[in-house]
Amino acid sequence: MMSDKLIQVTPVILCGGSGTRLWPLSRTGFPKQFLCLTGKESLFQQAALRLANLGNADIQVESQFIVTGEDHRFLASEQLREIGVELGCALLEPVGRNTAPALTLAALAAIEGGADPVLVVTPADQTVVNADAFTSAMQQAVAEAAKGTIVILGVTPDKPETGYGYIQTGKSLPGESETIQLVQRFVEKPDVDTAQTYLNQGGYYWNAGMFVLKASVWLKAIEQFRQDIMQATQTAWGKRTADNQFVRPGKTEFAAIPSESVDYAAMEHCPGSSFPIKMVQLDAGWSDLGAWDAVWNVLAKDDNGNAHLGDVLTTDSKNTLVHATSRLVSLVGVENLIVVETPDAVLVVDKSRSQDVKDIVTQLQNTKREEQSLHRKVHRPWGWYDSIDEGGRFKVKRIQVNPKASLSLQKHHHRAEHWIVVTGTAEITNGDKVLTLTENQSTYIPLGAVHRLANPGIIPLEIIEVQSGSYLGEDDIVRFEDTYGRAPNSASTPASVIASEARQSMDCLVPRDDGHGATP
Repeated sequence: MMSDKLIQVTPVILCGGSGTRLWPLSRTGFPKQFLCLTGKESLFQQAALRLANLGNADIQVESQFIVTGEDHRFLASEQLREIGVELGCALLEPVGRNTAPALTLAALAAIEGGADPVLVVTPADQTVVNADAFTSAMQQAVAEAAKGTIVILGVTPDKPETGYGYIQTGKSLPGESETIQLVQRFVEKPDVDTAQTYLNQGGYYWNAGMFVLKASVWLKAIEQFRQDIMQATQTAWGKRTADNQFVRPGKTEFAAIPSESVDYAAMEHCPGSSFPIKMVQLDAGWSDLGAWDAVWNVLAKDDNGNAHLGDVLTTDSKNTLVHATSRLVSLVGVENLIVVETPDAVLVVDKSRSQDVKDIVTQLQNTKREEQSLHRKVHRPWGWYDSIDEGGRFKVKRIQVNPKASLSLQKHHHRAEHWIVVTGTAEITNGDKVLTLTENQSTYIPLGAVHRLANPGIIPLEIIEVQSGSYLGEDDIVRFEDTYGRAPNSASTPASVIASEARQSMDCLVPRDDGHGATP
């Protein structure tokens, strides 16, 4: 029987970050939260499904809020559509300002119209083994937060981890469950000896970065502890624009907000203040998958401790992780190695040094290499393209256009294009002509011609495109019309930004089950 007064819950997924320590799978244009690392769904999709399942006789879960960057708006909304989770609002940050401004944006959006829901706030890049235990702990946190309490989830530590912050708690409060404790203080990431001391003493928990609180409570807390963040975020919110479910705070105003985390801005000040904070224990096989060794920890392993995905052969090897996406990877006589293969990059790293992968990403950034930001196969709002070959004055691509989708009306200053239809039906605008091509037919787009490729059919359209010219970069595009709200003239927009406006199908960079890998 339904309760007379349901607790209204708005899930908030913080969907920023680039996941540099999970390169080469995680890249700026396709960061780790959108990857399928531990199952058929991406980490972002797993988070959305966990939050969607919080409802019970006392809790009503509303449509979800996400806070993400402008570049990932289509990727996030499409991944939600694929799993049947309703998007309530996508708050698009023009620049990253850490989690405190992100949560403040979500709270301001949540109180529009006079509501004051309980916000269940979680990062998009975590994994949980025991979904039932997660649901139980989170429902307990929601019930407590509905009373006006700030609640944080704390993970029971099982090793002296130095990569997480810790929460120190006191005893359980009289009349409350033993799993609800008053937070005494937050502790910075410790060295290994201090972490072992915490483990021995008990009463210390890993800070999972998940918060449950009413929208009004957060706004009062951030107002008290960081008035500058509150006021600057309010100013940016006041300058917002909306495009359906996409809401953009004022760009200049948002850039002026101080960058700070939820913990530093408010949570660490709560113990002993007028905003007491409680912790609910989370024993659900939680991990934030911050680096490749964490991925190895949560995957199923063989008798020798090997966790292999894709087309992999090994002999006399132990405690290895191999993620092969496009070809056969073989290991002989090695231990404690991580090997990650993609069509354009291969990573080999000692498992104990997996945190140092970020140093490779820094080198890629410093040398302005495209492998830092893009995969060879790039997802767009209309489908995807895969650059399969190129030389000094040519490039060959496979292009797939989703049913009823179309590319922008555009032209190129430096290249001509030949199109060959492989499957499906293509409607092609070429200058002042519109023609329809089917399988094995082709056409030529001269340099400077205004053109568009569209799929009027009900099955995907696939073509082979051969580009030829003096410059073949993705930023040689002048757009005249675009269905997806991208800049009319993309020649001034960096290619990494354009290409990351992605629609993600369920490829998810998962190796194929047939043993031959998958192209990301």
